[in-house]
Order: sequence, then structure tokens, then C-alpha cells
Amino acid sequence: MSLIELEYTDVAELRGPLAVVRGVSGVGWDEFAVIRPASGGVRHGLVLEADRDLAVVQVLEGTAGMAPGGSRVTFTGSPLRVPVGPGWLGRVCGGRGQPLDGGPAVSGTLTAPVNGLALNPTRRMPPAEPVLTGVSAIDLLTTLVRGQKIALFSSAGLPHLELAAQIAAQAHAAGEPFSVVFAAMGLTHADAAAVRDTLETRSAAGELVLLLNLADDPVIERLLTPRIALTVAEHLAFSMGRHVLVVMADMTSYCEALREVSAVRGEIPARRAYPGYLYSDLACLYERCGRVRGLPGSLTLLPVLTMPAGDVTHPVPDLTGYITEGQIVLSPEIPGYPPIDPLASLSRLMRGGVGAGRTRPEHMDLAAQLLAALARARQAGELAELVGASALSLADRRYLDFAAAFTRELADQRGDETRSLEETFRRAWCVVSVLPRRELTMLGREALDAGYRPAGAGGEGQPSADGEEP
Repeated sequence: MSLIELEYTDVAELRGPLAVVRGVSGVGWDEFAVIRPASGGVRHGLVLEADRDLAVVQVLEGTAGMAPGGSRVTFTGSPLRVPVGPGWLGRVCGGRGQPLDGGPAVSGTLTAPVNGLALNPTRRMPPAEPVLTGVSAIDLLTTLVRGQKIALFSSAGLPHLELAAQIAAQAHAAGEPFSVVFAAMGLTHADAAAVRDTLETRSAAGELVLLLNLADDPVIERLLTPRIALTVAEHLAFSMGRHVLVVMADMTSYCEALREVSAVRGEIPARRAYPGYLYSDLACLYERCGRVRGLPGSLTLLPVLTMPAGDVTHPVPDLTGYITEGQIVLSPEIPGYPPIDPLASLSRLMRGGVGAGRTRPEHMDLAAQLLAALARARQAGELAELVGASALSLADRRYLDFAAAFTRELADQRGDETRSLEETFRRAWCVVSVLPRRELTMLGREALDAGYRPAGAGGEGQPSADGEEP
């Protein structure tokens, strides 16, 4: 950075959120800029392109009310940096980090560039140990693992934001230091208020960082929100030794903002008018999570996205699925709350975070048995629609009873209900005990002897101990 900051006044053009400055020298890509319009005030920007004596500056607050003549631009000589440290905990800020809770601006002794870097693969440790959310359908069947990146796929009209806020409010790391960074993008004022209410307790406890980018905020700010969130989270995890969960909702809003900026820049569009670098842009965000060899803490990432028209082949969910290590899928066909489709959901790293010493020894086998039984129940339900339930075999009817018990006792859960792991497993064993014991071929004898609840032994509507009909 030069000791003398030069101020440029030749703003040649304003185009959407972009300002073209002429006559510059020594300006580089991603450099931070300070803009002082003739109308007064201060705005901030980032250099998107620098070619010869031209610089294209992305104005974070937008260019509304600005005029080319009289605007002054100063380049700082370094990328955008934000303070990092414990000063963020318990704060509610806007998408650029500006306070929304009435407190002073966040400060710290250290700063870090917001773009950051993906973790070095040679320094990565395999994700291990669970992040428990208090949501039975997730903790049992698609367990989050510390250091994992797993996406929440949803469709318009489904309660994905409510579920994301519930996870952020309830998640913990079994007594170890834990924090949540919630980056909200493109929310309405009503949704933002609901998120703040849900997370109020965690925020008051100093365990939450909340960044809110609203739908009427400058669209360019939306591109900055997840980067600031990850920069703050990286310091909390890898320098302060905390286990951090970063929730980013809604990544579809982020990608639409990226598409809008790309169009303003005149870039050649790719699939569905998204820029051709959408995959690499998302990867630069998602790959900043994980566990680092030799450093304490972990960074777990939960991006939330809505699939337009429920289309899983849309570029945003399609590319996200390639980068992440699993997905939790919400479906309008699933009754109750949360409407998680267990057969469409998957946690590829679940095996590394569950089992003896972590959750329960029978965790993987019990989850596999429940999913196999749900698949069989779905087949039985489709058959019942064709021939009628009365024409089904006794075994098929029992599987339909199992599916009803699964929804009623295990999957359905209030939005303010936190279930312990012990309660989740108790409910799971009650549900699986609806089936005859002979059908539970994925569970070992020792696990069945300990957990199976036949009729007359504390179960409700379960078959007899030998698995035959009473």
C-alpha cells in the first residue's frame, strides 16, 4: 500500500452497482475503494476489473443518487478486511457487518481479508464427531459431522428458513465450546424479525453472530455477506478453538445476485443465464469449512437453498450437490414439520461422526434399518393406491403402520422442541418395534435385545416378542 493515497475524480460511467473510473494507475483486482459522492456521505467498493488506466468498481451500497461528476474515489491498496475475534459474538449486523442492534461497530485487534482461501487439502483432517441439532430426523438419519459441508434443499413455500433457524438455535457440540454464525441473504423484514426472535436466546448467551441482508438492501451486498460470515467463523474455529456452525440462507438469493452483477458487467451467460464461474464461486465459499491438522476447533457449513419449481437439476442445487458432502431434502409430500424426506436425504460423512463413543453403538445399523423399512413402506403405499389397503398382505400392512408411527413419533417435531439424543433413540426404537423382530435383519442380536420393545414390555401397539402376530 502506498504511503500517499491518490484520489481520483474521473468517474466515467455509472452502470447499475458499477462505477468505471478512468486515469488510475497501480490499482489491482479485489482492491478496496472508498467513494465520496458529490451529494455527500461515504460509500465503499471493490475493484472487479483493472485494465490499463480503467478500473471497474463494484459499489457495495449501490450507485443510486450518485452522479459521475464530482464523485471522488480513493483506492486503499489492499482487499476488503474485517475485524475478527470475540467481539462479533452476540451481535446482530447487516450484510456488510454494520451494526443493527444499536451497539457500536464491531472492532478487534486483528483483521482478515473477507475473500479468504479454501483449506489446504494436505492439512485437512477427516470430519469426525457429531454436531447435534436437536432435530430427530437429522440427528438420527443424516447426522451433521464437525467439519462437514451439507446442504439443505427446499422448495418455495416450505419452512426451510424456520428449520434453519431452529437448527442454529439448538445445535451444540456435546458440551465443547460452540458458536453459530448465521448469514441471512435476501430476507423480507418479516422473515428477518422471525429469525431474530428464534435466535434471541442464543444471541443473548454470546454464542451467535447474526448477519442480516434484507431483500431491499443493495443486491451487491448479498455477495459480501457469506464471505464476512466465513471470515468471522474461521477465526472463531481455528484461532479460538471453537466448534462453529455456519448457516447460510438462502444461497439461491446469493446466486441470483451473482447473476445480476454478471449481467451488468456484460459477461457471457452460461446455463440459465448464470455466469460460467458459478461452480468455482460456490466452491470458494463451501471449501472454507473443515478441520485443520494441528489446529483446534472445526467449521461446519449448512448452506440452505430453494430449488426453483422444485427442480433439483437447476444450476444452484445441481452444482451445490457436486461440492457438498450430502443434502437434507425438504418435500411438500412429507406431512408434518419438519417435512424432511429421509429417503432423498444423505450425509456422506455420517459414519465418521456416529457410533460407539460418539452417539450410540447401533446408530448406523438403526438408521439403515429405518430407511430400508421406509422404502418398503413407500412401496406398500403405492400398491395400496392401486389395489386398496384391504388387499395388502399382513406384512405390507405392518409396514404401513410403521410409516405412520415413524411420522407421528419420530419425524414430526415442534419448531421450538429440542430433543436430546437419548430421546431420539428412545423414539426410534419404539417406531422400529412396530415391525416384527424377524424383519429387522440389519440390527444385531445384542442391539435388538437391548432396544426392541415388544407389546407388553413398555411398547405401544408393538408385536409380540417372537415377532408373530398376537
